[in-house]
Amino acid sequence: MKLKDKVAIVTGAASSIGMGRAIALAFAKEGANVVVCDVKYDGVKERAREIEQLGRKSLAVRTDVSKASDVSQLIETTVKTLGKIDIVVNNAGIREEPAKPLQDITEEEWDAIQSVNLKGVFLCMKYAVPHMIKQKKGKIINIASIFGQVSFPNYASYCAAKGGVINLTRVAALELAPHKINVNAIGPGVIETELVKTTLEDPEVMKLLMALIPFGRIGKPEDIAAVAVFLASDESEYINGQTIFADGGFLVH
Repeated sequence: MKLKDKVAIVTGAASSIGMGRAIALAFAKEGANVVVCDVKYDGVKERAREIEQLGRKSLAVRTDVSKASDVSQLIETTVKTLGKIDIVVNNAGIREEPAKPLQDITEEEWDAIQSVNLKGVFLCMKYAVPHMIKQKKGKIINIASIFGQVSFPNYASYCAAKGGVINLTRVAALELAPHKINVNAIGPGVIETELVKTTLEDPEVMKLLMALIPFGRIGKPEDIAAVAVFLASDESEYINGQTIFADGGFLVH
């Protein structure tokens, strides 16, 4: 088991077809005890039950990652209950729906995307890092996106936030390397999750995507979970400040 007796936190884990669920279950299968959090408490309670059925300890915590008080409580509850924090996966995220030109985005809509997708990553690192520094080891995995690497029309706020995650990952990696804390990101391509479920139901959109993905299929949450397991394990000890794009070759174009 690659993560035996490690303690991991996975944010944004409520969805039954999301990357958070896939990552949390993959970690548990590799021996980790997993804390799952989301604003949707019923969803994370179900994730916790699934993890416990795999023979691992779990904890479901209702958390709004955009609020410092919630994140601080999440971290303290994890340490108090499970004794430590070895891994943090910053997966919680939202996206513009419907997509719209930047001049039509309201200030409130802009702030909502940035607060969850970028500020939430910052807050989770801010409060987890002191505990990792004390134990002189830790793994932080931030979920970015191909939207943070290339531009997509009508997704200004989401692209800006995910681009910020990529550069925040680099800065954190530079600062925390002396403490033997690895900070990396995963850049998913088009993954079949709740966020894009409606979009993928459009035959024209699917036809366009198939022309843009050399590997010839939409990604699955498990594709991202496999990368997360690697980055959370000791096998990735010398990888730091990187964004690994799991996109079926989308960015090769």
